[in-house]
Amino acid sequence: MSGGVVETVRPRDGFHALRMEGVTRRFGSAVALNDLNLTIKGGEFIALLGPSGCGKSTALNCLAGLLPLSGGSIWLDDRRIDTLPPERRGFGMVFQNYALFPHLSVRKNVGFGLAIRKVPKDEMRRRVDEALKLVELTEHADKLPGQLSGGQQQRVAIARAIVIRPRLVLMDEPLSNLDAKLRLQMRTEIRRLHQSLGLTTVYVTHDQEEALALADRIVVLRGGRVDQVGTPEQVYTDPVNTYVAGFMGYRNLLRLPVVSRGGDRAVLAEPGLRLTGTVREEFTGEAAIAAIRPDDFRLARGGDGAERDGVRITVEVVEFHGREVAVEGVTETGRVIHCRLAERVAPGDTIDVYAPPERVLVYGPGGETGE
Repeated sequence: MSGGVVETVRPRDGFHALRMEGVTRRFGSAVALNDLNLTIKGGEFIALLGPSGCGKSTALNCLAGLLPLSGGSIWLDDRRIDTLPPERRGFGMVFQNYALFPHLSVRKNVGFGLAIRKVPKDEMRRRVDEALKLVELTEHADKLPGQLSGGQQQRVAIARAIVIRPRLVLMDEPLSNLDAKLRLQMRTEIRRLHQSLGLTTVYVTHDQEEALALADRIVVLRGGRVDQVGTPEQVYTDPVNTYVAGFMGYRNLLRLPVVSRGGDRAVLAEPGLRLTGTVREEFTGEAAIAAIRPDDFRLARGGDGAERDGVRITVEVVEFHGREVAVEGVTETGRVIHCRLAERVAPGDTIDVYAPPERVLVYGPGGETGE
């Protein structure tokens, strides 16, 4: 897809900020959203990131008006909108399962929102044509959804969302049903459309790579609350706790004894393992958690400055990843370590790996280790 920008498809009116203030949603005794506070600036691409059950889809459905609030309020600039029905909010929605009408043509699916808004037929045809051109589906306008591929059906869903010129586009895991190659292609196109049309987008995903690639800011949710909000770089390099770290690729979350502490550095060690790390969360006591990405480990050699720090592991599993191999090994105490190395190793090898102190993040012992 590389269609040109059609000016008339741009949102009909913008806004400065959308605010969720103390938003709570309960399902019986279960609390899906708990006093959620979030401000989304006009023109932003926000990713709501977290595992199943964290509240991200519930938050999206509350924004869309598909779920009433149990508490709190939602504001579009100075106008409260959580009391409005979905059709009066002016938002576009793209669902995980596309939610297309199977008996309607592509053209009629895209124009459905305009039809219920009673847009004149001539204007409706022009706007649908423009939206189909943007998503490069003009030649498929008269087909039924069942005659299209998954990627084409998702583009129909996106065209249907943008044709109404929405203030906000809400996307609920729109790529999860696509294969890996198509996910990458559609990811690029979603970002291109967001930028070229001047959209404001809220995007739900459990995939940290999608969030990092697409978002201006990432909102990490846990138990219906916000754990961290920041740019992709901020959340990637400086997670506020072990929950966020684990979700952002810090696969090694190791609860270890603390042998020394000075300034923002701490040394953690046990037999066969010694790590110097950078303290990211204040703690007291004799133990802490070291968070390390697999790709931040290096194979230790003489002259690396790794004689003091390092982890000795026996390689158990090796996966080929092109220029790198993914390695799972165990220390002498039975602790599992995950690495990505440029060097070739084999199951049964004993190797020494290390990570620079600035790549080893140290958190208090109360966090999740996944062990």
